Amino acid sequence: MSETKDRPYHHGDLRRALIDTALDMLAADQNWTFTLREVARRSGVSHAAPYKHFRDREMLLRELARTGFVRLGETMTEAMSLDLPSARAQFVAAAQACIDFALRNPGLYRLMFSSDADKTIDPQLHDAAISTFGILLRLLEKGQRDGSFRPVAISAQAAAGWAQVHGLAMLAINGQLLEEKVGAEPVRAALDVLLNGMCCED
Repeated sequence: MSETKDRPYHHGDLRRALIDTALDMLAADQNWTFTLREVARRSGVSHAAPYKHFRDREMLLRELARTGFVRLGETMTEAMSLDLPSARAQFVAAAQACIDFALRNPGLYRLMFSSDADKTIDPQLHDAAISTFGILLRLLEKGQRDGSFRPVAISAQAAAGWAQVHGLAMLAINGQLLEEKVGAEPVRAALDVLLNGMCCED
């Protein structure tokens, strides 16, 4: 495991300090094999201190994933808040923001969709994931109302859109979008193919 800068903890929000330290470790090593003991050491607290807030490592991992979904949602919302001319343009902006987030935070993004981020046993993580997915749903509903997107089942469009964007994000962070295989601008080309099927003809 590579070294990250220790975060000596002196006072204040212990829970936040532990989360920030774990996020730093995740960013540095791109995996979450660390222990609560290691997080405590790098936070500058006793080995027992993390258990005041996280009963085990899995609970901390779920909190990291929840933080990831919140940040992803904020990133997508910010991208969509720009002065864009259409629902299609907003979709592209949100999709690109999601993929860029994954590229900047590959370890965190993988954790968010891993079995270690079990949404069935953590209501807060579940709610954060659903809230982020809701950004896509609201955009599709808006696009159907103004005639930008075809009037088909929102759930079907959402599944197609999410699968496409998530798949592109995973391929991107794994370094598999090679120009010799998928062209010079694979993300935009793939989104255009998706949207040509979703959007109404002019």
